[in-house]
Amino acid sequence: MRLGLMAVPLAFFALFFAYPVVAIVGRGLKSGGQWQLGRFGDVVTDPDVAHVLWFTVWQAAASTGLTLLIALPGAYVFARFDFPGKQLLRAVVAVPFVLPTVVVGSAFLALLGRGGLLDDLWGVRLDTSVWAILLAHVFFNYAVVVRTVGGLWGQLDPRQEEAARVLGAGRFAAWRRVTLPALAPAVAAAALMVFLFTFTSFGVVQILGGPTFSTLEVEIYRQTADFLDLPTAAVLTLIQFAAVLGVLALHAWTVRRRESALRLVDASRTARRPHGRGQWALLWGTLLVITVLLLVPLAVLVERSFAGPDGYGTVFYASLRSAATADSTFAVAPLEALWNSLAYGAAATAIALVVGGLAAAALTLPRLRRGRSGRMPLVSRLVRGFDALLMLPLGVSAVTVGFGFLITLDRPPLDLRASWWLVPLAQALVGVPFVVRTMLPVLRAVDGRLREAAAVLGASPWRVWQEVDLPLVRRALLIAAGFAFAVSLGEFGATVFIARPDQPTLPVAVARLLGRAGELNYGQAMALSTILMVVCAGALLLLERARTDHSGEF
Repeated sequence: MRLGLMAVPLAFFALFFAYPVVAIVGRGLKSGGQWQLGRFGDVVTDPDVAHVLWFTVWQAAASTGLTLLIALPGAYVFARFDFPGKQLLRAVVAVPFVLPTVVVGSAFLALLGRGGLLDDLWGVRLDTSVWAILLAHVFFNYAVVVRTVGGLWGQLDPRQEEAARVLGAGRFAAWRRVTLPALAPAVAAAALMVFLFTFTSFGVVQILGGPTFSTLEVEIYRQTADFLDLPTAAVLTLIQFAAVLGVLALHAWTVRRRESALRLVDASRTARRPHGRGQWALLWGTLLVITVLLLVPLAVLVERSFAGPDGYGTVFYASLRSAATADSTFAVAPLEALWNSLAYGAAATAIALVVGGLAAAALTLPRLRRGRSGRMPLVSRLVRGFDALLMLPLGVSAVTVGFGFLITLDRPPLDLRASWWLVPLAQALVGVPFVVRTMLPVLRAVDGRLREAAAVLGASPWRVWQEVDLPLVRRALLIAAGFAFAVSLGEFGATVFIARPDQPTLPVAVARLLGRAGELNYGQAMALSTILMVVCAGALLLLERARTDHSGEF
């Protein structure tokens, strides 16, 4: 039964993930039918590549540390405090996470770049500074820490810490000895996810880094698209792949510790109104951080989209309906990218729900116990490997996947180069992990005795799913669909290769406009970024209203 449910997800990942990645790497490392393994040494010892590797690791570590430092107080506020507007603020905090990296880069470019708000007011420009990249990464990943750590923090029984204080421990000592060890797996899981997202950062670094700063993902794109140096790109892809595997293995270990080590309570029972000067100061400080770090860049993005050459107005939005103007030429009207993105996103969401739903169902089946020898059964090891496989698209180079699509899906029976479905298939790869991680905790919470009772009464497996599981997970299914749709709208790394010039997505259109000189091109990029931000935020707010449990990873 388990292996049958895994068949479709395995086939999907083998065909549209493993095959393109292996093919593009193989093409880069083969010459005349011979493997050029010596290319590894040439690439790794190249000073320019060494600089890219160092910057990739350094900025990921710095971004992770800065994100934890800024976001952990917010995780405590959302976990322990009850205040008016908390649900709305929780949704607002999560908006940056689902925004496309191109939009995040555009927002910080509007705030810190040439002609940006700080440049206009005080002549300060940070658009090509590493600080701009670090702040953009904190902006993007703040919600990861708040949701992952705060979700668990809110479910920890506060009476354990209170008991330690009754026994004579101070406030800090009780927190350090009781709460911190319980939170450690969640903090580690959040840190690893932030490190993974920043280690593979593409859109933010491409827009804000300029020619000075480059991550592995950006360098893979440059070597592939600009220089057509497939051997170097292949080596960099393998280096990134090895690093991602290590991070995902550590993440899976921390998640298992978090799931098995704690006895949790209802989060609604632990939240209280702030009391005392210190708690009110922490609440207002968190609100200030959210306003300055998260809301100001988005507000500046909106402001720049209305700041026309003759004052504020909708000139940039009006120009989106035309493909050619005085100083801007586009293959199609930029506004058509919106309809393309919505259609692609809907199709990608449907694919991700089918593949991710089947994968989550397979992972939900009862786990097999270890044998007398203490070794884990083969099926359980396969399932654990399958679980890790589902997370790989979040870390493996999307540029490699996109270029791999072009060189592998080019002959019958899978000649999809001119197919409309090529883009949704690539976007669905990113959506599947979010579907699985959203549905898996809910499916595992379903009482297995209900399924057994239905089976005893003669229901088929499909009827059991329809009558028992589906009514209980319908809300989680809607939330998974919302996340898959939002991340599909923002997918950029693979789509930039495979989207046709006459059918661009919103992130691709924004990147093309930002890559061209001229006030109109910049204004149109800001307008499209604002539209994309509103669409993603709307989808997130809708699914936030449907959410009843805030303890999941996403």
